[in-house]
Amino acid sequence: MNHYQKTLVLKTRGKDFHRITREIEEIVSESGVKMGLCTLFVRHTSASLVIQENADPDVLVDLSNFFAKLVPESGHYIHSTEGPDDMPAHIRSALTKTSEQIPINQGRLVLGIWQGIYLWEHRQHSHRREIVVYISGI
Repeated sequence: MNHYQKTLVLKTRGKDFHRITREIEEIVSESGVKMGLCTLFVRHTSASLVIQENADPDVLVDLSNFFAKLVPESGHYIHSTEGPDDMPAHIRSALTKTSEQIPINQGRLVLGIWQGIYLWEHRQHSHRREIVVYISGI
């Protein structure tokens, strides 16, 4: 069994979906693993990871709009140390995921044809985000 780990660092553009599929595919290729599992973990509490539609950008717009209504930034939150968008970002992160697992076969991620991997930044301004990519297999 082989193990490979790398931290992907990226600067977000503020609240948005940031497609990272290509970067993760490159790390899987670097690992040399042909069959196994790729685990992703975002090291933050105000951003999340999602596997979602990669063809029609309206899906991402609808998701953003839904979460804006579900968790409004104008809510009455106690935590406001880092600004009015921070607590809603924590809630959005808690409702989504901070990790994903994707099988690897023939040295490639086993994603569906319409699936892409995204870092979902929940804060208004850009941030430096770290995603730990851990790969195990043969």
